[in-house]
Amino acid sequence: MKEFAVIGLGRFGISLSQTLAGLGYSVLAIDRSEELVQQISDTVSHAVVADATEEEALKALGIRNFDVVIVAIGQDMQASILTTIILKDIGIKMVVAKALNELHGKVLEKIGADKVVYPERDMAIRLAHGLTASNVLDYMELNSEYSVEEVVVPEKMIGKTLGHLNLRAKCGITIIAVKKQSGLLVPGPGADTVFESGDIAIVIGNRRGLKHLEEQ
Repeated sequence: MKEFAVIGLGRFGISLSQTLAGLGYSVLAIDRSEELVQQISDTVSHAVVADATEEEALKALGIRNFDVVIVAIGQDMQASILTTIILKDIGIKMVVAKALNELHGKVLEKIGADKVVYPERDMAIRLAHGLTASNVLDYMELNSEYSVEEVVVPEKMIGKTLGHLNLRAKCGITIIAVKKQSGLLVPGPGADTVFESGDIAIVIGNRRGLKHLEEQ
């Protein structure tokens, strides 16, 4: 089973650490603040006070033994960048780094971060879609063009088959799964799948196609 280390215990770091631990994974939580470390110590495998910008401190914690290290440092961009450099220099295979903005993200990519995440931006995008389209339950941006949405099936689609609607040809979107009211999940629904009231569709497509579906 993978072992994770989370560096930086702001709201994102704490939430991530607790979620990973709740899923049964071993988590090492690291922060400069003794107060934050104490706050999370009962919910993760290990929580320690350390300065992640000091290479020897990280080595002493056995950071090389972890499969994934997440740099979740909050507003200190310099510490975030320096920590990421150190982690890659000492051979961490998978470094995930939180970025504050696009420029910060580009720097993290250039210095070797294997994955850069933008939690504040992504949450804002998801919230905006949920607020502006009443049938959108969840939203995940894949890149600048394509996204995945979880939407309540529009009234106009009820009683019709996927084949009849022909959404891929008409809108450029693909239904990858359907959740029934009973809780049953239908992955890769076929052309003969009939939409029923209360169905939730998981859809992948470009912005134009998804917008068309939202407006049904």
